[in-house]
Amino acid sequence: MGSLTGVYPVISTPFSDSDEIDVAILQREIDWLINCGVDGLTIAMVSEVLRLSESERRTLAEITVSHAAGRVPVITSVGAETTRLAVAYAQHAQEIGASAVMAIAPMAVALPDEQITTYFRHIIESIDIPVVVQDASGYLGRALPISLYVDLIDNYGADRVYVKPEAAPIGQRLSALRDASDARARVFEGTGGLMLVDSFSRGIVGTMPGAEMPWALVALWRALEAREEQRISQIHGLIAALVSLQTSLDSFIAVEKHMLVRQGIFTHTHRRQPVGFELDTETIAAVDRLTDQLLDACS
Repeated sequence: MGSLTGVYPVISTPFSDSDEIDVAILQREIDWLINCGVDGLTIAMVSEVLRLSESERRTLAEITVSHAAGRVPVITSVGAETTRLAVAYAQHAQEIGASAVMAIAPMAVALPDEQITTYFRHIIESIDIPVVVQDASGYLGRALPISLYVDLIDNYGADRVYVKPEAAPIGQRLSALRDASDARARVFEGTGGLMLVDSFSRGIVGTMPGAEMPWALVALWRALEAREEQRISQIHGLIAALVSLQTSLDSFIAVEKHMLVRQGIFTHTHRRQPVGFELDTETIAAVDRLTDQLLDACS
């Protein structure tokens, strides 16, 4: 397998009226994402994995990998509260044909750095495919130290360890990681596209936005590669305006599912309960207006 690069949107998990994973709509979403020109697919926190049972997480990974059918690489979420469960998820992902896995650190307990490093080491050593080490501190609090990334890259190689740092200040930390790793770190950004232009200038290899506007992120990524400054400015400003309305994990998912319904990919906006955010009419109007402007800019 070659290097993982480019636009890897995070799958949005559709739920039926009976609160089960809606397989038909999930498959339609996967086809749409691939047809939009994405470079790969990801299952992660915005997929509502923290609201899925263990069997549902495995089912979501199996359906995604199977339906992608080798058309694009698939990275699956394996982070868990215990090393044992994270390793089991990782081994399952490799068995079903995932191209890589991604893991956040356990959240329930504030762990010392050496425990977190050991947790990631066990995941990496349990499989042969790459592991994306995710710092989800934007949602979860404490940032992973840059030295942890560098230690893992030193021990396992940049082809086995990718990183997704999300701690603020993002730009400065990306540059610090680049310098500390002698530019070996292969970095995916995770701001939904908000910081993509700045992050691209600091040497990232890819982005993991939501699934609601893959056409826009693909257009922006291609413009960045081609150094088309006017197009970059035009598209990125509207993406940033949309992402600025997504200020928490719940609000990100709410806006995402609204946009997927509006584009005819989802039939409803069901989220796993309980939720801490609901869209109001003013926010919906702003999302719709910006989406229309972004569609025009990308056409």
